[in-house]
Amino acid sequence: MIGLKDKPQYVDLDPEFKPLPKYGHLSEKTPEFLAVEDAIRIMYDKLWDLPDLPTFRQVAGNPDAVMPPGGPDRYRDVETELLHFSARDGHLIELKIYKSPHVAPDATLVYRMHGGGFCVGSHEVDGAENVYAATNPDIVVVSVDYRSAPENPFPKAVEDSYDGLLWCKNNAKALGINPEKIIVAGSSAGANLAAVLSIMARDDGVSGIIGQVLHFPGLCHPKFYPRDKYEIGSDIQNADNAVLSTTKFDVFINAYVPNPEPDYRHSPLLASSLAGLPPALIQFAGVDIFRDLSFAYADALKAAGVHIEAHCYGGVPHCFPVSIMTHSQTPVFYERYNAFLKKHASSSGSGQ
Repeated sequence: MIGLKDKPQYVDLDPEFKPLPKYGHLSEKTPEFLAVEDAIRIMYDKLWDLPDLPTFRQVAGNPDAVMPPGGPDRYRDVETELLHFSARDGHLIELKIYKSPHVAPDATLVYRMHGGGFCVGSHEVDGAENVYAATNPDIVVVSVDYRSAPENPFPKAVEDSYDGLLWCKNNAKALGINPEKIIVAGSSAGANLAAVLSIMARDDGVSGIIGQVLHFPGLCHPKFYPRDKYEIGSDIQNADNAVLSTTKFDVFINAYVPNPEPDYRHSPLLASSLAGLPPALIQFAGVDIFRDLSFAYADALKAAGVHIEAHCYGGVPHCFPVSIMTHSQTPVFYERYNAFLKKHASSSGSGQ
C-alpha cells in the first residue's frame, strides 16, 4: 500500500468533533452519492493498493475522459494534437491542444493544469472539462503535462506550468490565440497551480491573464492551515472521503513537498497579497477535505477586491462530476463553467 498511515500527519481526528457552524451541514451526503459511495471507494482503493506512486500513475494511465450524459461528442466537436516545448532545464514537456474544428482566429487561451495530487494523471484527468471548453469556438485549450512527484518534487510542477504559460504567450500566432486573453484553469492539484500562476504572473508583470478557474482546489499545505483566521474543519469532517481522504492527501503532499516551509507557490492561501488578481470561478464539493479552504480562498480574494463566483455543491465528494457523472448537479457544474468561460472569452471572430 502506497505509504498510507493509520491516521493523518497534520491534524488530530477528534472522535468528539462536531460539524463546524458555517459549512458543516454541506457534508450531508446526497442519495446519489450514497448509492455509489462504496463502488467509488473500491475503485480508488485498488490503485492505492499498488506498491508506489509511479506504479499508480502507470496503471491509471491517461485514457480519453468519458463525457457525461448529454455532453459534447469529443471526437466530433473537438480536435486534439500534441506539441512539446523545452522547459527551463531543457526537458521536453508535452502540451495537448483541444480546439473546435470551427475555432476563430485570435481565440482566448484556456491554459490547463491537470489534477492528480501533483503525483499522478495527465491531460485527460480533466479531459471532460477540456472538451467542454474547447467546444466554444472562441477558445483554444492547452493542457500542460508538468512533471510529477515524487520523482520531481516542488517546485518542478510550478516551474513547468509557468514555463508552458510563457511558451504559449511567445507562440501565440502558431497556437491561434490572443496572448493577452488567457484564462488559467485546473482541478484539484491543477487548481492549486492555476492559483499560483495567477499570483506569479501578477508579481512578474506577465500580462494577459483575464480569469482563473479553480475547481476543487487544494490551496494550502495542511501543516500551515490558517485555522485561527478561517473556519477550517472539512479535513476532519470528511477525513475518510471515498475519493480523497486526509491520509491519502498526506501521501501526495509529502511526495510533492517533502520539506515544507511556508511558500505561496504550494499554498496560495498564504500569499502576502491577493490584490490585483483576475476574476475567479471557484467550484467545490461539500464532502471534500478541501471544502473549507475553498471558502477561505474565496473570502480572501473578495477581501482583496477580486471579483469571485463561488459555488459549493453540498453532499457530493471531491471532483464529483468525474466519479458521479449522472448526478443531478453535474450538468449544473458544467453549465456554470461554460458560462464563466463564455463571459470572459473572445476572439477576432466574436467581435468582443
